[in-house]
Amino acid sequence: MIESLQNLWQEVRDLTVGPPPRVDRLPSPPSPLQFLRHYVAPNKPCLISAAVPDWPALSLWPSPSYLRETLASTAVSLHLTPTGKADALAHIPRNSSPCFAAAHVEKLPFPEALDLVTASDLGETKRVAYLQQQNDCFRAEYGPLAADCEDHVPWASEALGCLPEAVNFWVGNRFSETSFHKDHYENLYVVISGEKRFLLLPPTDVHRMYVREYPAAQYIYHRLCDSGQSRGVLVHCYRVRTLELKTLLKVEIRKCNLLKDSEEFELELEDPVRKVPWCSVDPYPSPNDKPSAIEKFPLYFNGPKPYEVTVKAGEMLYLPSMWFHHVRQSPDDSTLTIAINYWYDMQFDTKYAYFNFLQSIPRSLFENREMCETASSSEKCLFDDED
Repeated sequence: MIESLQNLWQEVRDLTVGPPPRVDRLPSPPSPLQFLRHYVAPNKPCLISAAVPDWPALSLWPSPSYLRETLASTAVSLHLTPTGKADALAHIPRNSSPCFAAAHVEKLPFPEALDLVTASDLGETKRVAYLQQQNDCFRAEYGPLAADCEDHVPWASEALGCLPEAVNFWVGNRFSETSFHKDHYENLYVVISGEKRFLLLPPTDVHRMYVREYPAAQYIYHRLCDSGQSRGVLVHCYRVRTLELKTLLKVEIRKCNLLKDSEEFELELEDPVRKVPWCSVDPYPSPNDKPSAIEKFPLYFNGPKPYEVTVKAGEMLYLPSMWFHHVRQSPDDSTLTIAINYWYDMQFDTKYAYFNFLQSIPRSLFENREMCETASSSEKCLFDDED
Protein backbone atom coordinates (compact mmCIF):
# COMPACT_ATOMS: atom_id res chain seq x y z
CA MET A 1 0.00 0.00 0.00
CA ILE A 2 2.76 2.43 0.88
CA GLU A 3 4.36 1.88 -2.53
CA SER A 4 1.06 2.79 -4.20
CA LEU A 5 0.85 6.01 -2.20
CA GLN A 6 4.44 6.92 -3.01
CA ASN A 7 3.73 6.34 -6.70
CA LEU A 8 0.67 8.59 -6.47
CA TRP A 9 2.64 11.40 -4.84
CA GLN A 10 5.31 11.18 -7.51
CA GLU A 11 2.92 10.93 -10.47
CA VAL A 12 1.03 14.04 -9.41
CA ARG A 13 4.31 15.93 -9.42
CA ASP A 14 5.51 14.43 -12.69
CA LEU A 15 2.26 14.81 -14.63
CA THR A 16 0.74 18.00 -13.26
CA VAL A 17 2.75 20.35 -11.08
CA GLY A 18 6.36 19.59 -11.87
CA PRO A 19 9.20 18.83 -9.45
CA PRO A 20 9.36 20.81 -6.20
CA PRO A 21 10.31 23.17 -4.73
CA ARG A 22 9.05 25.78 -7.25
CA VAL A 23 5.76 26.40 -9.03
CA ASP A 24 5.11 28.10 -12.37
CA ARG A 25 5.80 31.84 -12.45
CA LEU A 26 3.87 33.97 -14.94
CA PRO A 27 5.15 37.45 -15.89
CA SER A 28 1.63 38.89 -16.01
CA PRO A 29 -1.96 37.74 -15.44
CA PRO A 30 -3.12 34.96 -17.79
CA SER A 31 -6.16 35.19 -20.01
CA PRO A 32 -9.33 33.63 -18.54
CA LEU A 33 -8.99 30.67 -20.91
CA GLN A 34 -5.32 30.10 -20.06
CA PHE A 35 -6.05 30.30 -16.35
CA LEU A 36 -8.93 27.84 -16.56
CA ARG A 37 -7.19 25.39 -18.89
CA HIS A 38 -3.66 25.37 -17.47
CA TYR A 39 -4.24 25.95 -13.74
CA VAL A 40 -7.82 25.59 -12.47
CA ALA A 41 -8.70 22.42 -14.38
CA PRO A 42 -5.52 20.54 -13.39
CA ASN A 43 -5.62 22.00 -9.84
CA LYS A 44 -2.16 23.52 -10.29
CA PRO A 45 -0.77 26.56 -8.41
CA CYS A 46 1.05 29.45 -10.06
CA LEU A 47 2.71 32.69 -9.03
CA ILE A 48 1.91 35.83 -11.03
CA SER A 49 4.35 38.74 -11.18
CA ALA A 50 3.08 42.26 -11.81
CA ALA A 51 -0.37 40.97 -10.97
CA VAL A 52 -1.95 44.25 -9.84
CA PRO A 53 0.27 47.09 -11.15
CA ASP A 54 -2.52 49.66 -11.24
CA TRP A 55 -3.77 49.20 -7.68
CA PRO A 56 -3.41 52.35 -5.53
CA ALA A 57 -3.15 49.97 -2.55
CA LEU A 58 0.45 49.14 -3.47
CA SER A 59 1.59 52.67 -2.70
CA LEU A 60 -1.01 53.64 -0.09
CA TRP A 61 -1.44 50.71 2.29
CA PRO A 62 2.21 50.32 3.31
CA SER A 63 1.87 53.76 4.93
CA PRO A 64 0.54 53.39 8.50
CA SER A 65 -0.49 57.04 8.52
CA TYR A 66 -2.73 56.48 5.48
CA LEU A 67 -4.36 53.45 7.06
CA ARG A 68 -4.89 55.28 10.36
CA GLU A 69 -6.50 58.24 8.66
CA THR A 70 -8.68 56.20 6.31
CA LEU A 71 -9.82 53.78 9.02
CA ALA A 72 -9.81 56.23 11.92
CA SER A 73 -13.42 55.56 12.89
CA THR A 74 -13.53 51.88 11.91
CA ALA A 75 -13.71 49.00 14.39
CA VAL A 76 -11.84 45.88 13.28
CA SER A 77 -11.25 42.36 14.59
CA LEU A 78 -7.94 42.00 16.43
CA HIS A 79 -6.57 38.49 17.01
CA LEU A 80 -4.20 37.69 19.87
CA THR A 81 -2.22 34.54 20.67
CA PRO A 82 0.78 33.94 22.94
CA THR A 83 3.03 32.67 20.12
CA GLY A 84 1.62 33.99 16.84
CA LYS A 85 0.29 30.58 15.82
CA ALA A 86 -3.40 30.96 15.12
CA ASP A 87 -5.90 28.20 14.48
CA ALA A 88 -3.16 25.78 15.40
CA LEU A 89 -2.46 22.93 17.77
CA ALA A 90 -1.56 23.77 21.36
CA HIS A 91 -1.40 21.90 24.65
CA ILE A 92 -3.84 22.34 27.51
CA PRO A 93 -1.70 23.39 30.50
CA ARG A 94 -3.38 21.22 33.12
CA ASN A 95 -2.76 17.90 31.34
CA SER A 96 -0.58 18.70 28.29
CA SER A 97 -3.12 17.10 25.95
CA PRO A 98 -3.31 18.61 22.44
CA CYS A 99 -6.21 20.75 21.28
CA PHE A 100 -7.15 23.00 18.36
CA ALA A 101 -6.62 26.53 19.67
CA ALA A 102 -8.35 29.55 18.14
CA ALA A 103 -7.13 33.08 18.79
CA HIS A 104 -8.60 35.54 21.26
CA VAL A 105 -10.64 38.02 19.19
CA GLU A 106 -11.93 41.46 20.07
CA LYS A 107 -13.15 44.53 18.23
CA LEU A 108 -11.02 47.66 18.56
CA PRO A 109 -10.71 50.98 16.71
CA PHE A 110 -8.29 50.42 13.85
CA PRO A 111 -5.59 52.88 15.05
CA GLU A 112 -5.45 51.17 18.43
CA ALA A 113 -5.44 47.70 16.86
CA LEU A 114 -2.60 48.67 14.51
CA ASP A 115 -0.55 49.93 17.45
CA LEU A 116 -0.92 46.55 19.12
CA VAL A 117 0.18 44.72 15.97
CA THR A 118 3.25 46.94 15.64
CA ALA A 119 4.04 46.71 19.35
CA SER A 120 4.03 42.92 19.31
CA ASP A 121 6.74 43.02 16.64
CA LEU A 122 9.16 44.31 19.28
CA GLY A 123 9.29 40.86 20.85
CA GLU A 124 9.04 42.26 24.37
CA THR A 125 5.44 41.27 25.06
CA LYS A 126 3.69 38.02 25.88
CA ARG A 127 1.38 38.15 22.92
CA VAL A 128 1.35 38.41 19.14
CA ALA A 129 -1.36 40.54 17.55
CA TYR A 130 -2.60 40.51 13.97
CA LEU A 131 -5.62 41.75 12.05
CA GLN A 132 -7.67 39.06 10.39
CA GLN A 133 -11.20 37.80 10.30
CA GLN A 134 -11.97 35.32 7.57
CA ASN A 135 -15.38 35.11 5.92
CA ASP A 136 -15.31 38.35 3.94
CA CYS A 137 -13.70 40.63 6.52
CA PHE A 138 -12.44 43.10 3.90
CA ARG A 139 -15.93 44.00 2.74
CA ALA A 140 -17.37 43.75 6.26
CA GLU A 141 -14.73 45.73 8.20
CA TYR A 142 -12.44 47.57 5.77
CA GLY A 143 -14.91 49.21 3.41
CA PRO A 144 -13.09 52.59 3.38
CA LEU A 145 -10.16 50.88 1.60
CA ALA A 146 -12.31 49.43 -1.18
CA ALA A 147 -11.44 52.12 -3.72
CA ASP A 148 -7.74 51.18 -3.52
CA CYS A 149 -8.11 47.72 -5.08
CA GLU A 150 -10.42 45.59 -7.24
CA ASP A 151 -13.52 44.07 -5.67
CA HIS A 152 -12.75 40.90 -7.64
CA VAL A 153 -10.09 39.54 -10.00
CA PRO A 154 -11.69 40.10 -13.44
CA TRP A 155 -9.87 37.40 -15.41
CA ALA A 156 -10.40 34.87 -12.61
CA SER A 157 -14.07 35.77 -12.27
CA GLU A 158 -14.56 35.20 -16.00
CA ALA A 159 -12.69 31.90 -15.92
CA LEU A 160 -14.56 30.61 -12.88
CA GLY A 161 -17.95 31.98 -13.91
CA CYS A 162 -18.66 33.70 -10.60
CA LEU A 163 -17.64 36.51 -8.28
CA PRO A 164 -15.65 35.82 -5.11
CA GLU A 165 -17.65 34.51 -2.19
CA ALA A 166 -15.35 36.30 0.25
CA VAL A 167 -12.58 38.91 0.20
CA ASN A 168 -10.26 38.74 3.21
CA PHE A 169 -7.71 41.21 4.59
CA TRP A 170 -4.63 40.43 6.70
CA VAL A 171 -2.16 42.63 8.60
CA GLY A 172 0.55 41.09 10.78
CA ASN A 173 4.22 40.86 11.65
CA ARG A 174 7.08 38.37 11.52
CA PHE A 175 5.84 36.39 14.52
CA SER A 176 2.52 35.39 12.94
CA GLU A 177 2.33 31.89 11.48
CA THR A 178 -0.47 29.89 9.89
CA SER A 179 -0.37 26.13 10.40
CA PHE A 180 -0.95 23.58 7.63
CA HIS A 181 -4.58 23.49 6.49
CA LYS A 182 -6.69 23.42 3.34
CA ASP A 183 -9.66 25.46 2.08
CA HIS A 184 -12.52 24.55 -0.21
CA TYR A 185 -11.94 27.68 -2.29
CA GLU A 186 -10.00 28.75 -5.34
CA ASN A 187 -7.77 31.29 -3.64
CA LEU A 188 -6.17 34.34 -5.32
CA TYR A 189 -3.71 35.73 -2.79
CA VAL A 190 -2.20 39.21 -3.27
CA VAL A 191 0.60 40.61 -1.11
CA ILE A 192 0.61 44.41 -0.72
CA SER A 193 3.48 44.88 1.73
CA GLY A 194 6.22 42.54 2.96
CA GLU A 195 6.49 38.91 1.85
CA LYS A 196 4.48 35.74 2.44
CA ARG A 197 6.29 32.40 2.44
CA PHE A 198 4.12 29.41 1.58
CA LEU A 199 4.73 25.69 1.84
CA LEU A 200 2.32 23.83 -0.47
CA LEU A 201 1.30 20.19 -0.79
CA PRO A 202 -1.29 18.80 -3.23
CA PRO A 203 -4.51 17.17 -1.98
CA THR A 204 -3.14 13.73 -2.85
CA ASP A 205 -0.69 14.12 0.06
CA VAL A 206 -3.49 14.16 2.63
CA HIS A 207 -2.11 11.20 4.60
CA ARG A 208 1.20 13.01 5.02
CA MET A 209 -0.61 15.71 7.01
CA TYR A 210 -1.71 13.31 9.78
CA VAL A 211 -5.14 14.91 10.01
CA ARG A 212 -6.66 14.03 13.37
CA GLU A 213 -9.57 15.27 15.45
CA TYR A 214 -8.75 17.60 18.33
CA PRO A 215 -11.03 19.23 20.91
CA ALA A 216 -11.69 22.89 20.09
CA ALA A 217 -10.43 25.57 22.46
CA GLN A 218 -9.92 29.33 22.45
CA TYR A 219 -7.39 31.64 24.01
CA ILE A 220 -8.78 34.07 26.57
CA TYR A 221 -6.57 37.12 27.03
CA HIS A 222 -6.38 39.09 30.28
CA ARG A 223 -4.57 42.38 30.69
CA LEU A 224 -4.87 43.92 34.15
CA CYS A 225 -1.90 45.39 36.00
CA ASP A 226 -0.99 44.55 39.60
CA SER A 227 -2.77 47.62 40.95
CA GLY A 228 -6.05 46.41 39.48
CA GLN A 229 -6.17 49.15 36.88
CA SER A 230 -7.78 48.09 33.64
CA ARG A 231 -6.94 48.06 29.97
CA GLY A 232 -6.85 51.86 29.74
CA VAL A 233 -3.45 51.85 31.46
CA LEU A 234 -2.03 49.69 28.68
CA VAL A 235 -3.49 51.83 25.96
CA HIS A 236 -1.28 54.70 27.12
CA CYS A 237 1.75 52.68 26.04
CA TYR A 238 0.30 51.93 22.62
CA ARG A 239 -1.12 55.28 21.57
CA VAL A 240 2.06 56.85 20.23
CA ARG A 241 2.96 58.17 16.84
CA THR A 242 4.12 55.60 14.32
CA LEU A 243 7.60 57.12 13.89
CA GLU A 244 8.16 57.07 17.64
CA LEU A 245 6.48 53.75 18.33
CA LYS A 246 9.47 51.45 18.75
CA THR A 247 11.54 53.83 20.90
CA LEU A 248 8.73 54.93 23.18
CA LEU A 249 7.34 51.44 23.65
CA LYS A 250 10.73 50.06 24.62
CA VAL A 251 11.16 52.85 27.19
CA GLU A 252 7.68 52.36 28.65
CA ILE A 253 7.99 48.58 28.82
CA ARG A 254 11.36 48.70 30.55
CA LYS A 255 10.32 51.51 32.90
CA CYS A 256 7.14 50.04 34.33
CA ASN A 257 7.37 46.39 33.21
CA LEU A 258 3.66 46.81 32.62
CA LEU A 259 3.09 44.21 29.92
CA LYS A 260 5.26 41.56 31.50
CA ASP A 261 3.34 41.66 34.77
CA SER A 262 -0.17 42.16 33.46
CA GLU A 263 -0.62 39.89 30.43
CA GLU A 264 -1.96 36.38 30.67
CA PHE A 265 -3.53 33.84 28.33
CA GLU A 266 -5.87 31.05 29.32
CA LEU A 267 -6.72 28.20 26.97
CA GLU A 268 -10.37 27.34 27.45
CA LEU A 269 -11.96 24.21 25.97
CA GLU A 270 -15.36 24.59 24.37
CA ASP A 271 -18.29 23.22 26.34
CA PRO A 272 -19.89 21.07 25.05
CA VAL A 273 -16.86 19.47 23.43
CA ARG A 274 -16.47 20.04 19.70
CA LYS A 275 -13.90 18.12 17.65
CA VAL A 276 -11.97 19.80 14.82
CA PRO A 277 -10.06 17.77 12.19
CA TRP A 278 -6.64 19.41 11.81
CA CYS A 279 -3.19 18.76 10.39
CA SER A 280 -0.76 17.50 13.03
CA VAL A 281 2.50 18.35 11.23
CA ASP A 282 4.65 21.34 12.16
CA PRO A 283 7.10 21.68 9.25
CA TYR A 284 9.52 23.76 11.33
CA PRO A 285 10.16 21.87 14.58
CA SER A 286 12.85 23.15 16.91
CA PRO A 287 16.26 21.44 16.75
CA ASN A 288 15.45 19.55 19.93
CA ASP A 289 12.12 18.36 18.51
CA LYS A 290 13.38 17.30 15.07
CA PRO A 291 14.09 13.64 15.90
CA SER A 292 10.71 13.23 17.56
CA ALA A 293 8.92 14.94 14.65
CA ILE A 294 10.56 12.65 12.09
CA GLU A 295 9.60 9.60 14.14
CA LYS A 296 5.98 10.70 14.64
CA PHE A 297 5.36 11.97 11.10
CA PRO A 298 7.56 9.88 8.77
CA LEU A 299 5.21 10.19 5.79
CA TYR A 300 5.72 13.96 5.82
CA PHE A 301 9.41 14.23 6.61
CA ASN A 302 10.50 11.32 4.39
CA GLY A 303 8.22 12.07 1.46
CA PRO A 304 8.61 14.56 -1.39
CA LYS A 305 9.48 18.07 -0.35
CA PRO A 306 6.70 20.66 -0.30
CA TYR A 307 6.55 23.39 -2.92
CA GLU A 308 8.03 26.62 -1.59
CA VAL A 309 6.61 29.93 -2.79
CA THR A 310 7.60 33.42 -1.67
CA VAL A 311 4.98 36.00 -2.64
CA LYS A 312 6.30 39.56 -2.72
CA ALA A 313 4.50 42.89 -2.84
CA GLY A 314 2.52 43.23 -6.06
CA GLU A 315 2.52 39.49 -6.75
CA MET A 316 -0.40 37.06 -6.68
CA LEU A 317 -0.44 33.37 -5.80
CA TYR A 318 -3.12 31.13 -7.23
CA LEU A 319 -3.66 28.56 -4.48
CA PRO A 320 -5.94 25.82 -5.84
CA SER A 321 -8.76 24.38 -3.78
CA MET A 322 -7.89 21.68 -1.24
CA TRP A 323 -4.13 22.30 -1.43
CA PHE A 324 -2.52 22.15 2.00
CA HIS A 325 -0.60 25.29 2.86
CA HIS A 326 1.52 26.65 5.69
CA VAL A 327 2.32 30.38 5.81
CA ARG A 328 4.97 32.60 7.36
CA GLN A 329 5.76 36.23 6.61
CA SER A 330 8.68 38.62 6.35
CA PRO A 331 7.62 42.25 6.88
CA ASP A 332 9.21 45.17 5.08
CA ASP A 333 10.73 48.25 6.72
CA SER A 334 7.36 49.25 8.18
CA THR A 335 7.39 45.98 10.22
CA LEU A 336 4.07 44.95 8.65
CA THR A 337 2.96 42.38 6.13
CA ILE A 338 -0.31 43.27 4.41
CA ALA A 339 -2.27 41.00 2.09
CA ILE A 340 -5.71 40.59 0.56
CA ASN A 341 -7.13 37.40 -0.89
CA TYR A 342 -10.16 36.43 -2.94
CA TRP A 343 -12.04 33.21 -2.22
CA TYR A 344 -13.94 31.76 -5.16
CA ASP A 345 -16.16 28.77 -4.44
CA MET A 346 -14.67 25.54 -5.78
CA GLN A 347 -16.46 23.06 -8.01
CA PHE A 348 -17.42 20.01 -5.98
CA ASP A 349 -16.82 17.62 -8.85
CA THR A 350 -14.90 14.41 -9.54
CA LYS A 351 -11.71 15.72 -7.91
CA TYR A 352 -13.59 16.26 -4.67
CA ALA A 353 -15.03 12.73 -4.81
CA TYR A 354 -11.56 11.27 -5.44
CA PHE A 355 -10.14 13.26 -2.54
CA ASN A 356 -12.83 12.01 -0.16
CA PHE A 357 -12.17 8.43 -1.23
CA LEU A 358 -8.43 8.82 -0.73
CA GLN A 359 -8.92 10.47 2.64
CA SER A 360 -11.18 7.60 3.77
CA ILE A 361 -8.35 5.05 3.47
CA PRO A 362 -7.12 4.46 7.03
CA ARG A 363 -3.53 5.54 7.47
CA SER A 364 -2.98 2.46 9.66
CA LEU A 365 -3.09 0.29 6.53
CA PHE A 366 0.21 1.60 5.27
CA GLU A 367 1.89 3.59 8.02
CA ASN A 368 4.66 1.87 9.95
CA ARG A 369 8.03 2.64 11.43
CA GLU A 370 9.74 1.12 8.45
CA MET A 371 8.63 4.09 6.36
CA CYS A 372 11.41 6.15 7.87
CA GLU A 373 13.98 3.51 6.93
CA THR A 374 12.62 2.16 3.64
CA ALA A 375 11.60 5.36 1.89
CA SER A 376 12.69 5.40 -1.74
CA SER A 377 16.40 6.05 -2.07
CA SER A 378 15.58 8.88 -4.47
CA GLU A 379 13.79 10.73 -1.68
CA LYS A 380 15.66 12.62 1.00
CA CYS A 381 14.44 13.58 4.43
CA LEU A 382 13.28 17.20 4.47
CA PHE A 383 15.97 17.98 7.00
CA ASP A 384 18.85 16.50 5.00
CA ASP A 385 19.68 19.86 3.42
CA GLU A 386 19.55 21.76 6.68
CA ASP A 387 22.48 22.66 8.88
